[in-house]
Amino acid sequence: MPILPLNNENLPYPDPMHPIVVHFVIAMVFFSFFCDVVGYFSRNVRLFEVSFWNMFVASVSIFVAVIFGQFEAGLAQPYSSVQPILNSHTITGWSLAAILVAITAWRFFIRTRDPLNIPVAYLGVATFLICLVSLQVYLGTQLVWVYGLHVEPVVEAAKKGVLR
Repeated sequence: MPILPLNNENLPYPDPMHPIVVHFVIAMVFFSFFCDVVGYFSRNVRLFEVSFWNMFVASVSIFVAVIFGQFEAGLAQPYSSVQPILNSHTITGWSLAAILVAITAWRFFIRTRDPLNIPVAYLGVATFLICLVSLQVYLGTQLVWVYGLHVEPVVEAAKKGVLR
């Protein structure tokens, strides 16, 4: 029996927190990329500073998102057909956290050496990061909109044993 009472979405609080926090991280990573690309082509170095701080906050926030994701995945009672997608989403999420921190550290060193310039190689790696984040968004979207994790009718069906 759970220590905290669970609601109809199988959560101890009103709404899933993972999507709320993770959308913040996604927005910051995409906005950081946008600022770097526009800053690179327009030579507006102020955008590089905006980009760095967005990446820095995203690097911290992603761990909050991953922790909530792990907690909520544990409460989801995933059925067998959702398990491969949930496993991929989990592995990609932890990997993305490590990759984001590594790229942010690299961005910090770029910033300390030459705050007025961004190497093309960094933009290439940032493009890879955007692709990885997009994959993660796709997997997360499937978990909710295709498999219905933490969606009340699916939770009820799982409790009744209808889903396997």
